[in-house]
Amino acid sequence: MPRLIPDAGPQRVIAASNFVYTVGSGLYLTAGVLYFTRSVHLPAGQVGLGLGIAGLVSLALGIAVGHLADTRGARGVYATTLVVQALATAGFVLVDSFWPFVLAVCAATRAKAAGLAARSPIIRRYGGDRPQEFRAHLRSVTNIGISLGALLAGWAVQVGTHTAYQLLVIGNAIGFAASAAVLVLLPPVTPGPTVGGPRWIALRDRPYLLITALDGIMAIQFKVLTVAVPLWLVAATAAPPWLISGTMLINTVIVIAFQVRASRSIDSPLTGGAAYRRSGVAFLVSCSLIALSAGAPAWAAATLLMTAVVIHTVGELWHSAGGFEVSFALAPEHATGQYLGVFGLGAGLAEALGPGLLIALCITWGRPGWYVVGALFALTGLAAPLAVRWAQRHQGAHPTHSESPLKELAA
Repeated sequence: MPRLIPDAGPQRVIAASNFVYTVGSGLYLTAGVLYFTRSVHLPAGQVGLGLGIAGLVSLALGIAVGHLADTRGARGVYATTLVVQALATAGFVLVDSFWPFVLAVCAATRAKAAGLAARSPIIRRYGGDRPQEFRAHLRSVTNIGISLGALLAGWAVQVGTHTAYQLLVIGNAIGFAASAAVLVLLPPVTPGPTVGGPRWIALRDRPYLLITALDGIMAIQFKVLTVAVPLWLVAATAAPPWLISGTMLINTVIVIAFQVRASRSIDSPLTGGAAYRRSGVAFLVSCSLIALSAGAPAWAAATLLMTAVVIHTVGELWHSAGGFEVSFALAPEHATGQYLGVFGLGAGLAEALGPGLLIALCITWGRPGWYVVGALFALTGLAAPLAVRWAQRHQGAHPTHSESPLKELAA
């Protein structure tokens, strides 16, 4: 089990701020959709459409705010995004129809995307010799916070009243505001020296953009356990419905216990690329086992699903660790926020488009769709090491380097 409380200093402040933030996030992730459908009485289709719109309009903001954090100071920019997110989330209690819902959720989602980019220079500055490993540590803390938030959200769902759901939303907003307040204890992050050349260098870095695209495809895996597996378990298997909670519990416990350990051996871009390759194979095996659970007896379906979840989570550990490594190691220090803002585009697209894709392939199409999704992950994992090699060549090349990407990948 990793040591979850860092030594006193900036890392402890960052971890505390992250913990408070994720407790609030856990409240919303567990029951946010239920608030809008059961309490505000918006149709589920409108809620899905609004969330998709919010995900798409938030994509580019992270790049601009990340650049602002690089040049103006990350602590203040990050704290501002948390305050905006708190205010936007509090605005959910005023939502009574579709368009106010879209405006509020767009504001909250954009602030979240901006905050993830603005936080990256902070992690790089105070993450020690291995900020990638500290990022893995924060992911373990994140899972603990979300789990606690989910337990608290269970009360609101059980009570089911409009007031209970509004208290859940207010608690979420308070968590974001408290996370910003904790940052007061963090020393300011001094902006790095201004470097000449193009302003938006991350958008000109073709190898990094390719890795971002590959990570975005791989990031669809995060929706497998939260979207595809619950629907598949209920509609296509004889496994008991309570197993949905069991799959999430197994996933959370493994991530908390092993994410830091999984990241320690991934200490270079090349090992990061190899981690993507291993994760793709794990996802292929997991998806195949899930497909086989259809039509099996209840005990066999449950065994196949639980085994698949364990294998999927191992792949998730490798994917996350590989992403932490390549996203930081291949980003120049003076433009960390901008580069990590670009890297977030992939995950943002997966967030917006992944659920619909998984439902179309795995649920509507059925068993063949699971094999297709698994193969997509495996092929993406195989491409990642090639993209990393190209990025490393690009890092060491002269700015006028113009060798063909295909030639470099084949080298």
